[in-house]
Formats: sequence, structure tokens, C-alpha cells
Amino acid sequence: MTFGQAISYNFSNLSNFEGRAGRSEFWWWALFVLVIGFVINPAAGGVGVVLGDSEFGFLTLMGYVFWAILVLATIAVGARRLHDTGKSGWLQLLWFLPCVGWIIMIVLWAQPGAPGDNAYGAASAS
Repeated sequence: MTFGQAISYNFSNLSNFEGRAGRSEFWWWALFVLVIGFVINPAAGGVGVVLGDSEFGFLTLMGYVFWAILVLATIAVGARRLHDTGKSGWLQLLWFLPCVGWIIMIVLWAQPGAPGDNAYGAASAS
């Protein structure tokens, strides 16, 4: 799966927690969210300051809505990625473990997918 395909697919399946997601689909999405964070956040904050909108305003509200959509899509693709390895999507709750949760999640997401079909569906194409 290419970068553009991963973004398009994940936006169209932002509330789909069923099925499987290959490594390329997940990691392209993670890169997209990282780039958006480094580019859009400072730009939106700068535009708000220039327009005199240093308090809660329309741009801030739109930013929160956009990030809520990205978070939902990221949780969904993370669950599908765990399904590809044969694990439950609920393991994403490990993210809340102080200090080590994010390390555990990266290791789980980086594992190769289970070959063939598993309890979560057919093998992912990517």
C-alpha cells in the first residue's frame, strides 16, 4: 500500500475496528499523522496569533475537531494492525502504562502479520 492509498483508506474507514491492516498501511498512516502534527499545529497557532485569535476561537475549535478525527482513525488502524498479528485491539490500552506503554505498542505494531486467515479475517493485502 502506498502513502496516498493508506491515507485515503484510513479516512474512509475511520470508525472501522474490524478486519486487518498491514504494516505499510499502519506506518504510512503514522507518518501522515506525525507530519500533520509538525506542519499544521504551528501553522494554525501562528495564523491564530496573526488574526488576534489567541483565545479559544474558530481555528482552535476546527483544530480540535480535526485532531479528534485523526485520533479516531489512528485508534481504528491500530486495532486493525493488532488484529493482523492475531492480537486483540484492546491491547492499545497498554498505551496508558507510564513510561513503557508506548514502547510496548511500537513493538506490537511492528511485528509481522500472521500468515493466512486468522480470527479477525483474511490476510491483509499489504
